[in-house]
Amino acid sequence: MISKAFLESLYLFYRFMLKRLRNSYTTYGRTHKCPPPDKLSTQTIVCDVEGALLRNSSTFPYLMLVALEAGGFLRGLLLLSLYPLISCLSRELALRLMVFVCFLGVRKESFRMGRAVLPKFFLEDVGLEGFEVLRRGGRRVCVSSMPTAMVEGFLKEYLNVEVVLGRELKVFGGYYTGLMEESEVKAGLALEELLSGGRVTEDGIVGFGGYSSYLHQQLFTCCKEVYLVSEVEKRRWQQLPRSSYPKPLVFHDGRIAFRPTPMSTLCMFLWLPLGFPLAVARALVFICLPYALSIPLLATLGMRNRHVTSSTAHPKADVGSHGSRQLYISNHRTLLDPLCIAAVLRRNVTATTYSVSPINEWISPIRTIRLTRNREEDRRRMKNLLEEGDLVVCPEGTTCREPYLLRFSPLFAEVSQEVVPVALETSVTMFYGTSTSKFKYLDPLYFLMNPSPRYEVEFMGKVATGSIGGNECSSYEIANHLQGQIGRFLGFECTNLTRKDKYLMLAGNEGFVEGDINRR
Repeated sequence: MISKAFLESLYLFYRFMLKRLRNSYTTYGRTHKCPPPDKLSTQTIVCDVEGALLRNSSTFPYLMLVALEAGGFLRGLLLLSLYPLISCLSRELALRLMVFVCFLGVRKESFRMGRAVLPKFFLEDVGLEGFEVLRRGGRRVCVSSMPTAMVEGFLKEYLNVEVVLGRELKVFGGYYTGLMEESEVKAGLALEELLSGGRVTEDGIVGFGGYSSYLHQQLFTCCKEVYLVSEVEKRRWQQLPRSSYPKPLVFHDGRIAFRPTPMSTLCMFLWLPLGFPLAVARALVFICLPYALSIPLLATLGMRNRHVTSSTAHPKADVGSHGSRQLYISNHRTLLDPLCIAAVLRRNVTATTYSVSPINEWISPIRTIRLTRNREEDRRRMKNLLEEGDLVVCPEGTTCREPYLLRFSPLFAEVSQEVVPVALETSVTMFYGTSTSKFKYLDPLYFLMNPSPRYEVEFMGKVATGSIGGNECSSYEIANHLQGQIGRFLGFECTNLTRKDKYLMLAGNEGFVEGDINRR
């Protein structure tokens, strides 16, 4: 029997905790509605990333990305195996455990995921309604329970946030220890600095968070008003459309092509024992069998390839004949682009490359020639290759995953009087077949490990390289013209970005692989 005294004590304790909870929220205004736009334009908004900006408050998918991309499959498997325990812990303890597993032993200088990998997944989870509130703020401060190294690049570069207050990771000997410092101390000091510096006043700070923003309650007490949203409300939010991104997402890195929730990550690990031998089988079919046999067999093995003839193409002119020597130019999606073009042509072609791994060159079923980045020498090589047979050139110089075209090099227009533009599109569901890491030689394997990778090849009409619409033009003008043609057909946006821009952003180098300097 439960004593009466015990029940009275339990009741008094309940009333005491309820009173404290009420006091913690009555220090600032609280409402369910978003503030009016004109009210925020002159104020500083303090936004909780997980509670009010992202549609899903779970940090597991982002930490799983860190585990897989920075630590490998074994670390990701360890984090997944700990998920039942993580689910039973409090949110703070669960977060600390996940961060410890993901970051322990990761070199600080080489950790670029905050800029190269995570922004894509964060942007896809941003709610349009939450973003509109953040965008209206005159000054934007974002607070996150995740490590600063994970969220700072995304918030500052893609959402134009001025101040990011995250959890700092402890470092020993240049490596992360996996231990986090207290976030409230840093956040409070940062706000005090803003107030003491005269840049904002207490009356000019508005908080925007979720009911689960327990980590930031102390921070929100500095705000005159706080607007809260529930998880139920966030589930009704719309996804931020790509057209509304403050900065276009042109480049991103990493192998994982899906949001790694616990269930989807489990499916990936269950697929790997089947996906790896399937990828090897697909590669052997590509390498060893003639195209007449390899194409239908690859379709049986799950690869979807589609050849489309453009309405602007001349009949029987663009796929060429065995006696012709044609220059094909295409946008660049993966290292398999020339192979897919050769498969449609039903004959081998020669492909020019820049910094392809020697392993990929060795196993390639078609001839590959490495360019030197010396304009005169490359022009001479391409002319000689074209005299020997069909040549495939990717003027972008590197791959691009998103619906954008990088700037076309005009060199192809200086080696042939006519070219055949080829529009390529790919689709994957599990792994990306491109990367900027030192393991680039695994790119084709990852693409082939997808359950059902897709390639779409479209040959467009022959184009003279010396004129546009009957008017004489330079090689630069024809390069821009063909970039625009391929872009319009695919629905891609043309940019002036180059290979160098991509590698400097994602890898911190200019895109050379080992041995490039000796080959130049």
